[in-house]
Amino acid sequence: SEAKPSKEESPKGISPVKAKKTPSPADAERRKLRPGSGGEKPPEEPPFTYQLKAVPLKFVKEMKDIVLKEAESVGSSAIFEVLISPSTAITSWMKDGSNIRESPKHKFIADGKDRKLHIIDVQLSDAGEYTCVLKLGNKEKTSTAKLIVEGIP
Repeated sequence: SEAKPSKEESPKGISPVKAKKTPSPADAERRKLRPGSGGEKPPEEPPFTYQLKAVPLKFVKEMKDIVLKEAESVGSSAIFEVLISPSTAITSWMKDGSNIRESPKHKFIADGKDRKLHIIDVQLSDAGEYTCVLKLGNKEKTSTAKLIVEGIP
């Protein structure tokens, strides 16, 4: 009669413990994996969606000075070019601090992130400081370059 309780104890006492212990490392692995794989993806997503909302406003390529000799330049054209990011930003152009309007003299070319100011029929009076103003929401950036028309000595 003593053997019986010990047999009952072993299934109840020892085996269940063993039965519980065996899957527990696997459970632990599974539990580790779940937060791992589940935990790695969400952190990746918010920065991504966040970046879509707040793309840094910048000039990928700034304006460069244009130097023209008067003899060659009169009647020719000059093109200031910038590369901006994001392409949804609005660009406007200025000369010596005042806004340039589009006219037969000044053409604005916007092709995606590529923005150009085309100055047609350059004269000495076109020389000066040109600025591209980049706007997105309440942010603003500027890029400035000079158009230099060198007189003939």
